[in-house]
Amino acid sequence: MKKYLLIASILFFSLQVLAQTGLKSGTIAPEFKATDNSGKTLDLKALLKSHKAVVLFFYRGQWCPYCNKQIKQLQDSLQLLTDKGAYVIGVTPETGENINKTIDKTRASFSIIQDKGYQIMKAYDVNYTVNDALYSKLKGYGVDLEKNNGNKDHVLPVPATYVIDRSGKISFVQFDKDYTRRASVSSILNALN
Repeated sequence: MKKYLLIASILFFSLQVLAQTGLKSGTIAPEFKATDNSGKTLDLKALLKSHKAVVLFFYRGQWCPYCNKQIKQLQDSLQLLTDKGAYVIGVTPETGENINKTIDKTRASFSIIQDKGYQIMKAYDVNYTVNDALYSKLKGYGVDLEKNNGNKDHVLPVPATYVIDRSGKISFVQFDKDYTRRASVSSILNALN
């Protein structure tokens, strides 16, 4: 547990200094097309034609206990979310192999996208680069971003959640530089009313 607390405090400091601002409620959501972990092509515009909303959330990786907790909560409430017409998508910089580790840990059955090149993270203004000192400290605690993400960029997202309504507008935002704070399922469900 001490290991996670130290990682948490290091990353919190880094996020406070380096984090983006994210998109605001009422903004038109940037469109994207990507392939999810099961090989399904996802197109935001097409998803909004067949669903009332898209719940789009960004997470750092299978090594993050806060990410895993959020993903488990979304999975546990997936039926409630889909009953309100939502399609849930997770976005991460991690490799497909590490996405599979996330799925094993959380039993997630919704779409997860590996954001190679950070196109979706950049469009939603959640990407940031971990500095070298923090990267070294994380590696000392067993978190190897290069191995997890399959590159040497050291880019992570601020954990953020967006609800995008059928018109393509962002109707709900949870964006907090304190990565321990995540959107609750109840707040997401309220946004889907």
